[in-house]
Amino acid sequence: MTDSWAAFGRDLYLDLPGTQGKRAALVHALRDAARTGRLAPGTRLPSSRTLAADLSLARNTVAEAYAELVAEGWLTARQGSGTRVAERVSRPPAAPAPVRTRPPQPAAPPPPAYDLTAGTPDVSAFPRTAWLAAARQALTTAPSEAFGYGTVAGRPELRTVLADYLARARGVHAHPDRIVLCAGFMQGLALLARLLRQAGAREAAVESYGLPFHRDVLDRAGLRPVPLPVDAHGARTDTLTGRSGTGAVLLTPAHQFPTGVPLHPDRRAAAVDWARRTGGLVLEDDYDGEFRYDGRQVGALQSLDPDHVVYLGTASKSLAPALRISWLVLPERLVAPLLDLKGTGEWQSGSLDQLTLAEFLAGGAYDRHVRTMRLRYRRRRDQLVAALAAHAPHVRVTGLAAGLHAVVRLPAGTEQATLRAARRNGLAVEGLATFTAPRPAADPAGEPADALVVGYGHPADHAFSGALDALLRSLPPPWEADGR
Repeated sequence: MTDSWAAFGRDLYLDLPGTQGKRAALVHALRDAARTGRLAPGTRLPSSRTLAADLSLARNTVAEAYAELVAEGWLTARQGSGTRVAERVSRPPAAPAPVRTRPPQPAAPPPPAYDLTAGTPDVSAFPRTAWLAAARQALTTAPSEAFGYGTVAGRPELRTVLADYLARARGVHAHPDRIVLCAGFMQGLALLARLLRQAGAREAAVESYGLPFHRDVLDRAGLRPVPLPVDAHGARTDTLTGRSGTGAVLLTPAHQFPTGVPLHPDRRAAAVDWARRTGGLVLEDDYDGEFRYDGRQVGALQSLDPDHVVYLGTASKSLAPALRISWLVLPERLVAPLLDLKGTGEWQSGSLDQLTLAEFLAGGAYDRHVRTMRLRYRRRRDQLVAALAAHAPHVRVTGLAAGLHAVVRLPAGTEQATLRAARRNGLAVEGLATFTAPRPAADPAGEPADALVVGYGHPADHAFSGALDALLRSLPPPWEADGR
């Protein structure tokens, strides 16, 4: 009976001095824990039966110690409420404030009231009810081994469902055995970069506009990022010819980030031809491939040559970054070496989240959510375009066919001033210069390089109108566009 009761009690650590009797030692330990604040006022203590079993003491010894401390005022005991640390027991006095050795620093500026930065979905729209239903189903049907440490490649249930979904929705040639699940896009990219460096590659080509931390990942792996010019037809993949030491090219072919143009078919073919000819790899970042609004489907580049293109996808844009689930669809020859590399201590996504996503996909909830969000983001895009046309017709908007952001073209030389105005108006937004590779490259179609990259995905619905107003107040006046 004692063991059964103890199994349902509350754990309590006490350091009992061995120089005293058992009751005296217990009284001293409890009094000290209350006096020093380690046991906060109001903390409920284990029952005398439970604590006696935990400490291998007689129950009467514990009961007498509790009674003594209640009499002293350190503990309280009420019927139905158990034994607790008395509320009137004070915490130890605070340490004196340290003497300042330097003047106080200025207060940090308040966070912006509105956020139109690119790359983040509307996380307030996460499908909590549908996700919870998928989680319940996944937990109900999960095999016991799914609660272990997991496998390096990821749960087979998710890899199987992903293979079907990617083939259907993105035209990817994928077999479950060629899919490796990662804890986010950055981990997948870092693994590929390390694999390429081990194979002798010295550099990787990147689009001249892109995310700086992608270039940093390649650089940390020992691959020098070399910019490819980007124009109105996407990356100039024809310039790959003749590069020695280039082991891979990182592309966003469905929707170039951040300019928003799809990669021209001729340049898709040029990238694949280069990979076949040199043995290099095309790394396809399909970061928002589900969100197209113009009715024109742009399938995955990987379908042209699954043996020379690695497809990288993620749930961060379609669902939420917090899931930390991404996937690599690999050429067969790379599966084993990449799993060997990933198995050397890399983080893994939780198996339970993988099982839930598998159920979410298989049951159709993922498709329904993507369709819902596609309509929502399209409405926001249209609101942005309409607001700019009505209140700032002197600026143009490009990159509208897909994704979660648009590029607002500014008069030459006004990008930094516009960003300062945005900060004054409580708006977080980024300029095109943020995404430019260190070595300058020509802007698409010779257009002015000054621009804002406006993300319309991030704000919740109730905040979007306010964010648009702040954007309009931040734009340069019409006469700056006229050059006056």
